[in-house]
Amino acid sequence: MWNPFKRSADTLLTASDKQKLVEAIQLAEKNTSGEIRVFVESKLGKVDALTRAKEIFFKNKMNETKQRNGVLVYVAVNDKKIAIYADQGIYEKMGIEFWYTQVQEMTTHFKTMNYILGISTVVNEIGIALQNHFPFDGATDTNELSDEIMIGK
Repeated sequence: MWNPFKRSADTLLTASDKQKLVEAIQLAEKNTSGEIRVFVESKLGKVDALTRAKEIFFKNKMNETKQRNGVLVYVAVNDKKIAIYADQGIYEKMGIEFWYTQVQEMTTHFKTMNYILGISTVVNEIGIALQNHFPFDGATDTNELSDEIMIGK
């Protein structure tokens, strides 16, 4: 079981953990034009989790998807902080309650040290939401953002 709270940034996730999360992202994106990314780092720094997630979102140009439907799941493991940042297109369609519920879902899993399951479950739920509002179009859709897990400091 993954216990990140005693790890350094370069060992936050095992290769197997990363692969499970990538597979969750790929499955979630299978039926949507939406894009999901996961960013994991050890420490948050001097800002709150949502501000940090927003910073990472824009730094990685996740706001440049055609339909403005990118979503970032952010985890600062040592600080025990999480956030989800969604672009304008999907955020407005889902409303704040959906995003709050997803953070609560992750928190519930994290309390029982089921970190990968918590992130994967939320990625799946976001994928369903994206599918409902941004269905996949085989003629025009491409994978605009990498599915690889981003690891920070």
